[in-house]
Amino acid sequence: MASPIGHALAGLAVAWGADLVPGTRAWRMAPPSAGWFERAGNGLTLTCAVLAAAPDLDLFLGRFHRTMTHSLTAVAVVAIVAALAAARARLPVTRIVIMCAGAWATHLLVDWLSADQSAPRGIQLLWPFDGRWFISGWDVFIGSERRDLFSAASMKMNVEAIAQEVAVLMPIVIVLWLVRVKALAGLPPQLTRGDHPAK
Repeated sequence: MASPIGHALAGLAVAWGADLVPGTRAWRMAPPSAGWFERAGNGLTLTCAVLAAAPDLDLFLGRFHRTMTHSLTAVAVVAIVAALAAARARLPVTRIVIMCAGAWATHLLVDWLSADQSAPRGIQLLWPFDGRWFISGWDVFIGSERRDLFSAASMKMNVEAIAQEVAVLMPIVIVLWLVRVKALAGLPPQLTRGDHPAK
């Protein structure tokens, strides 16, 4: 399965890709004089990167790894929580849901496209309704090693996995960033938070 770095890059891609969708998004822009964090989308972009890596927190649950947090059920839960948080903050609910649930869903996609050396292979995409394990078999990502992390063999494999994930995902992230900057620059001046419709 992929490393947290690969997953976080996929989360950035979702956040910045969502900023290209027409609709209420002027609140996502910042002036050129703002700091990098603010121009990158502030905490919401960071949240998407964290959400994309978060399903692997189930590593601390032992035998439950790649089950409940790697399912469409988990994506639905994230969507509901994101909708409630966006409504409370008076931010565009649909856009926030797409960004947050989409970021979590990228974890499932990237793992589905990754090599998996441990049995059972894949993820329980339909948990708890179906116990089958799903994996593409395409091995787009070579996968990282989580056993015996500090052995020379594991460290070598993880460096190679991260390098490959960066090589595949970073160009996508860079293109989305560049297009996003241009798209947001053409929007009208930023609205106040209270002016955002909840959709």
